[in-house]
Amino acid sequence: MIDKTIRMNYLYDFYYALLTEKQNQYMSMYYLDDWSLGEIAEYFHISRQAVYDNIRRTEVLLEEYEEKLQLLKKYEGRKTEIEKLKKLLQQGEHPYLDEVVRALENLE
Repeated sequence: MIDKTIRMNYLYDFYYALLTEKQNQYMSMYYLDDWSLGEIAEYFHISRQAVYDNIRRTEVLLEEYEEKLQLLKKYEGRKTEIEKLKKLLQQGEHPYLDEVVRALENLE
């Protein structure tokens, strides 16, 4: 299992459009900008506990979205299959497969 911070960053990347503005702000500040709970609380003039509760609820919500939509799981599966294709390409000349791998990588 990948590190929680990395997982949350991926989940946020996939599902941020489904979050409220406030959820987006807290998650972005906490996970992407590396602000502490205290810094976020001070910035919004609220308690540290309120920030913590909001972030934890949003994490649960992101996990629920992933459970239903599985965008991260599918992304990781595609990455694995692309790596397998790359290894096959290294074993011989396959110009068409090389084009397919590049096209798949550009989709990500």
